[in-house]
Amino acid sequence: MSLAAGIKIGRYEIHEKLGEGGMGEVYLALDTKLNRQVALKILPAQVAADRNRMSRFIQEAKAASALNHPNIVTIYEIDESDSVNFIATEYIDGETLRDRIRSAPIKLSDALSVAAQIAGALSAAHEAGIVHRDIKPDNIMLRRDGIVKVLDFGLAKLAEPAPIHYVDTEALTSAPIKTEPGMIMGTAIYMSPEQARGFQVDARTDIFSLGVLIYEMVAGRLPFAGSNTIDILAAILSDKGPSPLARYRHEAPAELERIVEKALAKEREERYQSAKDLLIDLRQLKKRLELDAERARTTPPEKFAVPPSGDRFGVPPSSGISSELKAFPPEGGIPTA
Repeated sequence: MSLAAGIKIGRYEIHEKLGEGGMGEVYLALDTKLNRQVALKILPAQVAADRNRMSRFIQEAKAASALNHPNIVTIYEIDESDSVNFIATEYIDGETLRDRIRSAPIKLSDALSVAAQIAGALSAAHEAGIVHRDIKPDNIMLRRDGIVKVLDFGLAKLAEPAPIHYVDTEALTSAPIKTEPGMIMGTAIYMSPEQARGFQVDARTDIFSLGVLIYEMVAGRLPFAGSNTIDILAAILSDKGPSPLARYRHEAPAELERIVEKALAKEREERYQSAKDLLIDLRQLKKRLELDAERARTTPPEKFAVPPSGDRFGVPPSSGISSELKAFPPEGGIPTA
């Protein structure tokens, strides 16, 4: 049941509902003590009732809040008031990556910027021993100034029950995979193969999920698709890789194809072994494309037009001047032969 505007949860005054998911409802609220806006996530009662799971979540959320990384949403408080368990976090004025993908095609430069910022956040988290486990467009916020924020570090840990030894395929539907009511184990289309199989996951599962995001931003479609969750998981678990990015985005450079292919390797030993390595490659590619674009903007037009009955230097083809010499452009130009 949604909370009405004006209701107080501890020192937080509810303003409006922002959204909801398997791990609770999210509200825009006012911290009446510090006079600042926050995002207040109200945890489902059945989740909060599991003390062991809450303890694991609080431990990981505390570790995430200590990261103080510009691309990770800040956790202000985890508390309980009148039997309501909540998390107060930084409020992000912007849109989710899901909304951006749905609204219009994403420019290649913007996709690389978003991907690099997510990789930076994951690198910091992984170095602190924290695996997100649920990287997807809904958990990525894009601020109006272009800064990317990764949400919900620790919530996947809260959703994680005791060790999983299999995926219950009979329970799979087109909705996110669940193990118990309200406990989302991850959206199937962004799962790594090992996560889909219910195996123990590590940092490389986040790298695979980020690979799916990059593919989706660039190609405008998912790398592994299906009409329902079973079909999607079958595609993820098969040996077949996705179609090349260039099939859907002709300007996608070969280096980006290589990066995405490596991030989406079905065997985690063949993937990037750290988000830091992925970040380095993304930054290098982004820098190279920016330099190429700058050269294209600043290169002056050719000074001489090609005469209709000769080469561009006005020398008839039969003049005997070597083709090597004629291949040189006028000063400041670019060879075209």
